[in-house]
Amino acid sequence: MKIYDISQEVFGCQTYPGDPTPEKSSLLAIEKGDLCNLSAFSMCAHNGTHIDAPYHFINEGKAVDSLCLESVVGMAYVSEHQGVVSDGDAAVIIQKAKMQNPESAKRILIKGTAEVSLEAAQVFADAGLLLLGNESQTVGPEDAPMAVHQVLLGADMVLLEGIRLSAVKEGVYFLNAAPLNLSGSDGSPCRAILIE
Repeated sequence: MKIYDISQEVFGCQTYPGDPTPEKSSLLAIEKGDLCNLSAFSMCAHNGTHIDAPYHFINEGKAVDSLCLESVVGMAYVSEHQGVVSDGDAAVIIQKAKMQNPESAKRILIKGTAEVSLEAAQVFADAGLLLLGNESQTVGPEDAPMAVHQVLLGADMVLLEGIRLSAVKEGVYFLNAAPLNLSGSDGSPCRAILIE
């Protein structure tokens, strides 16, 4: 069994332009004579490797604490793609996943510098995906993310953004990208792993 950590380290992670960066502070330190080491941190729910719940762009959508964990834990398919993902590309990715393992076609991870087009988002939404993941800090265009997010999240899909797949080959894996149980939150950091 091989386990791939596909998460970014939090305090040095990438952030979406305009989002606050994670910060850590020391509350107690053994080297200062304290009983233990104790730290606190603050961060945006969408820093580094994180999930988007439908509530992120859909006001009536599910928040993180209402998500079915089946969306973020289960068989997944990793597909490599560079550039804009067209509707045709999305259909091919789904078909390849189904041929490898039908269960993996419910959770698609895109390796590479991919940007999901609005047309591809509709194909993924129509296919009933539980989760769509990518390496960028946003699945759609960075300068106009709303439309793509609304299509995907409007289909009750979970998005897994900011993953790192350079060491992972195309194929089928077991994914665990469980978020923190944050009541009413639009997103959450997660420690995403793939098991070969």
